[in-house]
Order: sequence, then structure tokens, then C-alpha cells
Amino acid sequence: MSARSLVVITLALLTSSACGAFGGSDPVQVSTEDAALNTRWHANLASPASLAGAVQMRGSASMAPSPDGTGTSITVALANASPGGLHPWAVHRGQCGALDDGVFGRNEAYQPLNVEADGLANGTATVPLQTPVQGRYFVVVYASAANPETVVACGNLASPTR
Repeated sequence: MSARSLVVITLALLTSSACGAFGGSDPVQVSTEDAALNTRWHANLASPASLAGAVQMRGSASMAPSPDGTGTSITVALANASPGGLHPWAVHRGQCGALDDGVFGRNEAYQPLNVEADGLANGTATVPLQTPVQGRYFVVVYASAANPETVVACGNLASPTR
């Protein structure tokens, strides 16, 4: 066998083994958890500019299908809030600062955020509606139940990427 034939055979074996011709594992595995990644909406929350110097809350929120697939789970995390505060919140249709088209779900689904001593508050809500695939939605946090017309934090939810 010539040296040239030996080189050609060696290269052919290396190429076929690199391409997985000998029964290697599947290069890509997809789980149902991966499928849910492109269904999550996200928002960054911030206090309105009109409250600069008085309130400087910030946070994040997300909206995704509930684990059982029968509704929508919404989470919110708020920081730099006054300890002991109790803030109503909800997801609305529309955009921050504009007239909205109402609450997504029912107000009762959204329990007030209770601010801890470190200025952090977390909340979750489950709404018995399918997670939207398009549209405009925002998360709003109000000053208090006694002062629901004052917004202390708001964030527009960005739709999932396709």
C-alpha cells in the first residue's frame, strides 16, 4: 500500500469519526423547559421621573405560562422601597403612563407587596388566563391601597422573542 493511499484512508476515517458516523449521541437535546423559554415576558420596573428625589424604586417582573399550563404566572421583585410598605400591584393591558385597557385577570389575583426591612419585596400571582403571545402589557406598583392613583413603579413587559 502506498503512502498516499494510507493518508487518504486515515483522513477518511478521521472525517467520518468527527461527523459522528459511529453512533455518537445526539448533538442537540430539547426539553419541555426549553420550549417555555420563548413564552416569558420581561419588564424592568422604575419609579416615574415625576417622583425623582422622593421615591427611587427599581425592580423586575416576568409573565409566563403557569407550570400546569392552565393560566399565567406573574412574578415581581422590587428594591429600594420603604421598609414596612404595602404596595398593591397588577399587570395591565397597555403601556406605562398611558390610559390602560384594564387589569390582566382579576385584581384579587394580585396580593400587595410587603416591603421587608432591607427594602425588598417579592410577589407572585397566577391568573386563570392563557399567557398572551402578542400585545402590550405593563406591571404597575401603586403607593398604597389608600392612594391607588399614585404609581411608585412601572415597567412595560417586553414580549417573548420568536
